[in-house]
Amino acid sequence: MINELNLLWLLLPVAAFSGWWIGRRGNNSKDRSSGSINPDYFKGLNFVLNEQPDKAIEVFIRMLEVDSETVETHLALGNLFRRRGEVDRAIRIHQNLIARPTLNREQRNSALLELGMDYMRSGLLDRAEGLFLELINSGTHLNQAYTQLLEIYQQEKDWDKAITIARKLSAISFESYNPVIAQFYCEHADAALNEGNMRVVKDMVRRAMSFDTDCVRASLIEAQMHQKNGKTKLAIKAYKRVESQDSDYITEVLMPLYECYRNMDRVDEFVEYLRMLVNIYDNISILLMLTELIAEREGENAAIRFISDELKNRPTVKGVDKLIEYALERSEGETHEHLQTIKDLTGQLIDGRAMYKCNSCGFDAKSLHWQCPGCKNWDTVKPVFGVAGE
Repeated sequence: MINELNLLWLLLPVAAFSGWWIGRRGNNSKDRSSGSINPDYFKGLNFVLNEQPDKAIEVFIRMLEVDSETVETHLALGNLFRRRGEVDRAIRIHQNLIARPTLNREQRNSALLELGMDYMRSGLLDRAEGLFLELINSGTHLNQAYTQLLEIYQQEKDWDKAITIARKLSAISFESYNPVIAQFYCEHADAALNEGNMRVVKDMVRRAMSFDTDCVRASLIEAQMHQKNGKTKLAIKAYKRVESQDSDYITEVLMPLYECYRNMDRVDEFVEYLRMLVNIYDNISILLMLTELIAEREGENAAIRFISDELKNRPTVKGVDKLIEYALERSEGETHEHLQTIKDLTGQLIDGRAMYKCNSCGFDAKSLHWQCPGCKNWDTVKPVFGVAGE
């Protein structure tokens, strides 16, 4: 209530001026010369003082006579309520504005846009969609209307409509939406992959890559499709493509690549591939997988020497945790207890941290999201790097 009243106190000067202005315009010449304030102002003030903000708003709306000089005041007032989360009040103000027959086309379209934003905020997507389509048909506020429609269709997961709108936005805004369109096609491809419709998967992946040749997600879906079809060599080719598209996502292909090489009984080739990657990238997941394979093939002593040498140049919590794991197997007594304590601490550090972070809004995640749950941007959530990350 206090916040509502604070807002209304800020609106009192606006209402006072409006009341004075309307009083001057509506009275006879004698009254106009006196510049009297509209009595409704005092009625609204009384509602504020008695902590009745809804009634006060009704009075102030009634006072703000809609004409070319007060339309902007209505729009600003509704905007203010929407930003504060008081969407019902914003809707009432904008609906009141649209209902006035004195508005010109430009003013009405501005009010329609604001009302559409109100509906968006309140989750009334069908109503919002109708208003934005009306604006597009009238040829006004195109960029804002298309942008809001794109958000609606993403929320509704109507990817075909989202693709259409994104392409129109690209045309009118001179901003490339190609990477986003590629993600929409990947949504189709993912759904088809889950349904086992490989023909659709192949087509959607092809379309995604035509809009964004660096679309990591499209390569991952293509690789999964080939794996399901038993085309292991093609799967390996698609997985390896990720490195050239965005090396930050190499972590996502390590295990499936290992499975492909193992199924072909060619793990030696995979080990050599990992050795090549270790020399290029500071990625602890690559290092740990290579360490485990060295332990399997050459013994733990070789694995310990390898990871110890690597950690001297690029220490990470995960790497130290792995080294302690090897040391625990060879220790006993008090030394073993101390190492176990340290292992518990490193384990807590690893389990408690986010594995992924959005480069746009900083959203932390335990798993990979192609669309950030926080800011809703696409392809911005990536593995965390550094001492506590990859």
